Amino acid sequence: MDDGSSWPTDRLTALRLGRRLVAEVPAARPGHRAFVDVRPEKGEADARAQADGWVRGDAERGFRVEHWEYDRERIDGFDYDIGAVLVGSADAVDEAGLIGVLAAWGVPPGRFVHPWDSEDPR
Repeated sequence: MDDGSSWPTDRLTALRLGRRLVAEVPAARPGHRAFVDVRPEKGEADARAQADGWVRGDAERGFRVEHWEYDRERIDGFDYDIGAVLVGSADAVDEAGLIGVLAAWGVPPGRFVHPWDSEDPR
């Protein structure tokens, strides 16, 4: 039985390909919206692959996780970052570490979507 601590296959593949994922989470303050952002680390091998016209998969990537809160009134504009608050950040050295960070933050992997399927302003 799935306990919610594993990634859906399509999202795990996206992370391994170096693509960012995002989840909307409850905001701490009224009039705000909050998002947790997972950014896979990319290195020189990724840059070489991109220069050659392909995307490199890597199951050994590290990750940067950030929790941002935005003013609801500014989220749709160019100035979404005015008044934005970085609630928390963490680095994970691998996929297991990422699951640990997300568990500590109470955000299950199944809540994450591709950025274009969210209202995350970044």
